[in-house]
Amino acid sequence: MSILDRLKPELPQKTIEEGMKAKYRYWRVRIFYSMYIGYALFYFTRKSFTFSMPALMTDLGFDKADLGFLGTLLAITYAMSKFLSGVLSDKSSLRFLMGGGLALTGIFNICVGFSSSIFLFAIFLGLNGLFQGWGSPPCAKLLTYWYSQTERGRWWGIWNTSHNIGGAVIPVLCAFVIQAFGWRYAMYFPGAAAIAIGLFLMNRIRNTPKEVGLPTIETYRNNYPENIEKETIEKEKNFSPRTLLVEHILKNKFIWVLAISYFFVYIVRIAIYDWVQLYLIEEKKYSLMTASSCVFWFEIGGIFGSLAAGYLSDTVFCGRRGPVNILFTVGVAVNLLFLWLIPSISLVTISVATFIFGFLIFGPQMLIGMAAAELVDKEAAGTATGFAGLFAYAGAACAGWPVGWIIEKFGWSSFFLLLSVCASVAVLLLLPLWSKGERPKLAIESN
Repeated sequence: MSILDRLKPELPQKTIEEGMKAKYRYWRVRIFYSMYIGYALFYFTRKSFTFSMPALMTDLGFDKADLGFLGTLLAITYAMSKFLSGVLSDKSSLRFLMGGGLALTGIFNICVGFSSSIFLFAIFLGLNGLFQGWGSPPCAKLLTYWYSQTERGRWWGIWNTSHNIGGAVIPVLCAFVIQAFGWRYAMYFPGAAAIAIGLFLMNRIRNTPKEVGLPTIETYRNNYPENIEKETIEKEKNFSPRTLLVEHILKNKFIWVLAISYFFVYIVRIAIYDWVQLYLIEEKKYSLMTASSCVFWFEIGGIFGSLAAGYLSDTVFCGRRGPVNILFTVGVAVNLLFLWLIPSISLVTISVATFIFGFLIFGPQMLIGMAAAELVDKEAAGTATGFAGLFAYAGAACAGWPVGWIIEKFGWSSFFLLLSVCASVAVLLLLPLWSKGERPKLAIESN
């Protein structure tokens, strides 16, 4: 130690702790709003095609099977992307992975706007999908590293509303832009915004607290998961990608149950989101703008549902995600029957039904992925969410062309019957996980 260092006054411990709290607060706010905005923009480039579908049928002559094929292709490439991104997120820089992925989706979204044939749509939507999955696993990693288990449900719930915001804005924005400028501009505007925000994310995000000179979140909040030693949390790990995938994911039976249930949940969620607008136009004779406003209420319901699911799982169910997943999915099945059998064409009635559906479906949509991240070592959180996401978007792929074909051949009643069966299967799969994932029994100070 130099003479100058010895002459420097030592800071009181209280001052050091206050400085650390201020620094932790700054970085948590900065990283949270960055990934919140970023993930909302992923939704802009993912769903601008969906809400251009009625215009594509009129302008380019596409039919439901064509649109279903393109939707399935986007979902398949997105599923592959989620899995790849999950593995990459455990071994790479999260800010460049998420920011770069968002910028690339923006570029390919713009390319879709210049296209006119099924062939070119397939190429650019497929490329878009290959980078769409670069958003969720990095966010799961960031939430795992920057928020402890006893608070994570609430923060994950708040983050999960980002795609509700994106999903609520994009149908109305697309309807307005299509009517004012044409469907191509409904691809250009979200694409340009995604490129700009992608560059923003590269500047704002940091991977872990240690990267900016802070202790782990468990040390900071004195909150260590049950049955996991403090030394295990603090220890630097360097698992190989094979170990992460095989030992932590493929050999974990609970991850498999969650992933398969995710498949059925996503068939329901994506099918309602992608097809209900067309259902209201064809069956209830709504205008494009009116039908889009109902999708808006679906997403607003999702915001409240995500917040409620996170809060309930943290507090009422003591950190267990299973009960909320099951109860909300049962509600989804009941509301599907209501939406199917309701004779009313009242905008208020339909809007309330879609609001309730959004409220319920976004509980399991959020908490299944969260449960997967919590059932493995933190180092494998990205791979776990990516693996579950692979199954989820395999389900989303089934909500595209197969559902479009079923509607075309058997009508809208078969659509609601199929989704009711899928919701019921998801409930049965989730039942064994009711008591899994009890939170650590520690009295901690809220920060």
